[in-house]
Amino acid sequence: MLDYASLAAVAAVIREGSFERAAQALGVTPSAVSQRVRALEERLGTILIVRAQPCVATTAGQRICAHVERVRLLEDEMIGELPQLGDSGSTMPVTLRIAVNRDSIGTWFVPVVSRFAARSGALVDVILDREEYTPGRLRNGEVLAAVTDNASIVQGCRRISLGALRYRATATPGFCALVCRRHRRGSAASRPGDRLRSGRYAAGGLGAFRHR
Repeated sequence: MLDYASLAAVAAVIREGSFERAAQALGVTPSAVSQRVRALEERLGTILIVRAQPCVATTAGQRICAHVERVRLLEDEMIGELPQLGDSGSTMPVTLRIAVNRDSIGTWFVPVVSRFAARSGALVDVILDREEYTPGRLRNGEVLAAVTDNASIVQGCRRISLGALRYRATATPGFCALVCRRHRRGSAASRPGDRLRSGRYAAGGLGAFRHR
């Protein structure tokens, strides 16, 4: 059987950033948290937490944190269906770790997740990565959900279409003029400045990426 008191101690230290704040969140002494973490590390034969400011999880520690949050999410769902099972003294919110690309963060994601957190009371831990790499974080168990442009379904997960982000190439007139001066030897039809003005040229590609 898993020692969930020790697993919860590891997750609390990573979530709170220190042993002292983890102890406050768990309602125990910092010494008790330290003993639980050390005992689990000795049992596994590996370091789970890098003692820094703030504390950081190792790869093994990340897996434990993800497992703890999955269990707490399942418990929260069960309590929603059977409120009698709930502990009235428990105040620890569920933490959902989500992998999101930067463009989503800069446009639609923050207002949406803020409304979700306010309604559900959950904490959201955001992991930034490129949209083509976020499924990998979901696949290895690092996160519970991911925003991606990959249409394939990760085993054990659901896919929900969120819509599309359209990208429009833009540049200042001064930048266009600079690019044109650097490419005067090219034909007028192939100058990058003309393509910029026509909206057909952009570093990194142009078009619509459908997020799921």
